[in-house]
Amino acid sequence: MGLAGRVVETEVRVRYAETDAMGVVHHAAYFVWFELGRTEYTRAVGLPYRQVEEGGTRLVVIEATARFRRPARYDDVVLVRTAVREVSKATLTFAYEVCSPDGTVLVEGQTVHAATDRTGRVRRIPEEVRAALRDGGRNRPAQRE
Repeated sequence: MGLAGRVVETEVRVRYAETDAMGVVHHAAYFVWFELGRTEYTRAVGLPYRQVEEGGTRLVVIEATARFRRPARYDDVVLVRTAVREVSKATLTFAYEVCSPDGTVLVEGQTVHAATDRTGRVRRIPEEVRAALRDGGRNRPAQRE
C-alpha cells in the first residue's frame, strides 16, 4: 500500500489487554490504534479533531479495512504511521501502517470517513479542514493538547 504525503508517527506499547489467547494483538486493537493515529494526525496538522467537532462537523467512519502481515505481541513497541490518502468534498480517507521499530510493516489499513453535521446528515467538509488535511498542515501550527 505505502504512505504518501505527510506521515505522522505515533508510538504505542502493546498492553496485555490488547492480546488474545494466542498471545498476539487482537485484530480489533489495530482499529483503536488507527483512531489514535488519526487523532494525532489532525493535531499535528494544527486542526485537533475536537476543534473540527466544535465547528459542527463529525467525520464518521463508513469503511475500515486492515491487512495483517505479521503479529505484534504484549509489550512490543509499535509505530502507527498515519497519512491522508484522499480528501473529497464530503469524504476523507486515512491510510495507516503499523510497524515495528525497525520499519517492518505489521499491518496496513485505511478508514474512509463521511462528513456529517450534528444530526447525522451528510455535509461538505469545511474548506479550512479540507485544506489542512490536503496540505498536511503546512500552513497551520501544530497543536498540543
